[in-house]
Amino acid sequence: MPRKRFRPEVIIPKSREAEVLISQGHTMALVCRSLDVTDQTHYRWRKEYGGMKLDQAERLKELEIENSRLKKLVADLSLKNSALEEVSRGNF
Repeated sequence: MPRKRFRPEVIIPKSREAEVLISQGHTMALVCRSLDVTDQTHYRWRKEYGGMKLDQAERLKELEIENSRLKKLVADLSLKNSALEEVSRGNF
């Protein structure tokens, strides 16, 4: 069975709906069944997006993308720097 990929635009309203259902006294199994997700997915969403608004979630994703790009740049520069140091020492 193919895996569904939910976007933050869908996750946040579903998480809020789950919070409402839980506060009304529904069981976690019933809540997850009504949202068409597993318990594990619900807990993962709550951990990642708990209490966020849609614009905050979009900003979080933008920052994660920028952070990964910057990490790649630092890794490339560190590799080049170590190669230049090794060449300058004459140990090639």
